[in-house]
Amino acid sequence: MRWGVDLSEIGAPIIEGQISFGKSQVLLRDYKEEEEIKQVLLEICEEVARRTRTHKKMGRTISLGISYSQDEFGGGFHRSRSIENPTNITMEIYGVCLQLFHEHYEGKTVRKISVSLSNIEEDTSLQLNLFDAKLAKRKELGYVMDRVRSRYGYGALLRGVSLASGGTARHRARLVGGHKA
Repeated sequence: MRWGVDLSEIGAPIIEGQISFGKSQVLLRDYKEEEEIKQVLLEICEEVARRTRTHKKMGRTISLGISYSQDEFGGGFHRSRSIENPTNITMEIYGVCLQLFHEHYEGKTVRKISVSLSNIEEDTSLQLNLFDAKLAKRKELGYVMDRVRSRYGYGALLRGVSLASGGTARHRARLVGGHKA
């Protein structure tokens, strides 16, 4: 970078030394209902998990950011929690985000949600858990879903929440670079 000109390729992945995977979404409208906020939160967690799996990585620290609407004078929160075993499983990331959400959400109107996974390590091993015999299957399920979406498009395989009133994934699947195709 020199004289304010950045010559790096737009959208080029930064893998070497990457410290987190995340997604932030400014919502298309104000979200007032907690269930709708949770629907979008799940979709964002799914995308963060997919990005992490794409690079065969896992993370231990999950961060959630919620920004409130300007109609309610802005504000919000950003909190993180580290877990014992690294993960790239959507529902594990979502579970931690829900905990953070319930602990810090003030009931205000939400306009932006962000989720990130950091404290990254290689997805080369699986810590076996005597109390969770289906962990390996849940982990593989994420990779299978990623392969289906890679081959047929993101809209080919959506969660039920994406079809609900708060879901945004179906709409976003029709966009190219964030714009109507």
